[in-house]
Amino acid sequence: MKLDAETADPKDKVLRLYFGESNLPTPDYIKRAAVKAMADGFTRYTENAGLPSTRQSIARYYREIHGVELDPEREIVVTASGVQALNVGIRSTLDPGDQALALTPAWPNGSAIVRMSNALPVEIPHPLAGGRYEIDFDALEGAVTPRTRLLIYTSPSNPLGWVATESDQRRLLDFARRHDLWIVADEVYERLYYTERLGTPAPSILRLATRDDAVMVVHSFSKSYCMTGWRLGWLVARQDLAARATQLNEFIISHAPSFAQRAGETALLWGEPTLQEMLVRLKENRDLCLAALARIPGVTVPKPDGAFYLFPRIEGLADSMDFCRRLLVETKVGLAPGVAFGAGGEGAVRICYASDKPILETAMHRLAGFLAANKSELSLR
Repeated sequence: MKLDAETADPKDKVLRLYFGESNLPTPDYIKRAAVKAMADGFTRYTENAGLPSTRQSIARYYREIHGVELDPEREIVVTASGVQALNVGIRSTLDPGDQALALTPAWPNGSAIVRMSNALPVEIPHPLAGGRYEIDFDALEGAVTPRTRLLIYTSPSNPLGWVATESDQRRLLDFARRHDLWIVADEVYERLYYTERLGTPAPSILRLATRDDAVMVVHSFSKSYCMTGWRLGWLVARQDLAARATQLNEFIISHAPSFAQRAGETALLWGEPTLQEMLVRLKENRDLCLAALARIPGVTVPKPDGAFYLFPRIEGLADSMDFCRRLLVETKVGLAPGVAFGAGGEGAVRICYASDKPILETAMHRLAGFLAANKSELSLR
């Protein structure tokens, strides 16, 4: 039988929980802003760093959300997606033969871009201690060499849902300052943060860094505003790095689409009510899946504080790629193998819970059944 998410019979659909995006559409007010922008003539080239109005909107966002003052002309670069921000940021700091430290398990694109720069990523796994992931600072210290140039980390984390505390960020800043390293902070999921007061952003390292620190922050409109297909993001960085990233933009994509930039401005200005609604839904989905996984023997999953992923570890699992392949073929539940997220990822799977409750309930039921049927093979008790 063809495994097609669009088959006519719902029970034959693949439950696609391997994707890193919400199943919600882009809100209509953002779509209307793009249509208006095109009608208003925003269909031509912009500056490599992006429209001045878009950079001003991003600066206003940081002022209102984080209490951080940024220079929109010299410290902000609009990019065609978050991964493009990651790309120009990393490529602006590395020479062939350099090394970059990367906290993992993590979205693999950071390490991949390091390799594309003819540099070497050195992955440092997050240890799990007391039900929470931590940073192994001893391992970081031991990994530094004369060729180490930068440190990449993600908070909130894809795939862990871990969120760096202010204490974590202070120690990372101190580490980077002592070793003269750049920090690349992927904060794409910062608004998907589950505190008692939903809508509070996850801590940004920009709150602690000075404007002279070698810090860059990668961000995107994709997750908070359901704009994955729009390919729109930004980079915040020290003036010298931002200038290099702007030049590099010219040779890769020139600039982000002008009408998409205008739509992004509207998202930042009017997006809070829709974001709040999505956060309520995501928190309910997270708790539903956590409760279901807690009932399955041999499965351990820390409660994530952010993003929209769970990263359960399965006792006895040695080949997460084969596990996910078999789960897909036999139950039509699609999960992402933990091994895809680098060092420390094997033995786990990633579940994206940004879907509808009936889909998640069905997926958790099928996963539980599959694990029960294979418990002897996986050494589950």
